[in-house]
Amino acid sequence: LCPLGQLERMTQFKDKARKQESVDAGLLYYPVLMAADILLYNAECVPVGDDQKQHLELARDLAEKFNHRYSETFKLPEPFTSRVGSRIMSLQDPLAKMSKSDPNQASTVYITDRPEEIRKKIMSAVTDSGSEVRAGEGKPGVTNLLTILSACTGRSLSNLEAEFSGKGYGDFKKAVAEAVIATLDPVRLRYDELIKDRDALQSIFKSGAEVAQKTAYRTLAKVNRKVGFVERPR
Repeated sequence: LCPLGQLERMTQFKDKARKQESVDAGLLYYPVLMAADILLYNAECVPVGDDQKQHLELARDLAEKFNHRYSETFKLPEPFTSRVGSRIMSLQDPLAKMSKSDPNQASTVYITDRPEEIRKKIMSAVTDSGSEVRAGEGKPGVTNLLTILSACTGRSLSNLEAEFSGKGYGDFKKAVAEAVIATLDPVRLRYDELIKDRDALQSIFKSGAEVAQKTAYRTLAKVNRKVGFVERPR
């Protein structure tokens, strides 16, 4: 169902392969494993960033091929992406995607960061030459911060540009920091509350796993029957 050439054309594979002298099979086959995770549980809508859209398209393509060859089996998942903020860039390198695995922790805002940590990271974020607060070509740092502010407040980029016209980066960054804090701090507080009750979390994990296992078994049994594999006893 999935030729090698299709995997080698995946954007993430090509980007990472250029940066590494040797590429392992895991990097190449990762999109297939991602597709299996999506299709196994009959996902209908999948939240993805811009960089993962191609992988979801692969999952849809594999589902369509299987359905065509063996009859209707898999649902075709649809992407769910935010209109603004689906791709947030690094605070220290606005040409690179923000990543939880970035060794420079100042580059990334984590959901569990406390307000003072968020303020420090936003205030030290890389901006651009000049002092004009606008999005667009030649302003990757400011564009990134405007995108973050827009995602947190629901206001358009043009509206925010108008508000900060004639103001410096200092006032602008303070506004970004406070908006991020207002958005993330309730999540952090809820996380801190939930993480204290390990027994309750384990109970949730267990019940969720049981539901997922039943769904996965039903899907896999259906696939086995259609391709002619002997069904494994439970």
